[in-house]
Amino acid sequence: MGSCNVNHSIDDVLVKLAYQKEYLPESLAKELYLLIQSSQSQLILNDVFHLLKKYDLVTPEEQKNRNKHLSDLIKKL
Repeated sequence: MGSCNVNHSIDDVLVKLAYQKEYLPESLAKELYLLIQSSQSQLILNDVFHLLKKYDLVTPEEQKNRNKHLSDLIKKL
C-alpha cells in the first residue's frame, strides 16, 4: 500500500468499517470496532483505514492478507 499523509479520525475509520463490514469476517469486524473505539494511536487508525480501503474490490487472496494484518494489529494491542 502506498504512503498517505492524511491522518484519519476515529469517525473516518468507523465509517470505512461500516461500509466494508459485510465483506469482513464477522468476528474480525467486531474486534476492529472495539479496537477503533479504544482510541488507538493515529498510526493504528491510519493502518486500519488503509487496510479497509477498497477491501470489497480486492481479490480473495488480498482480503486474506489484509485479514491477517488486521488480526495481527488486534493481537499486538
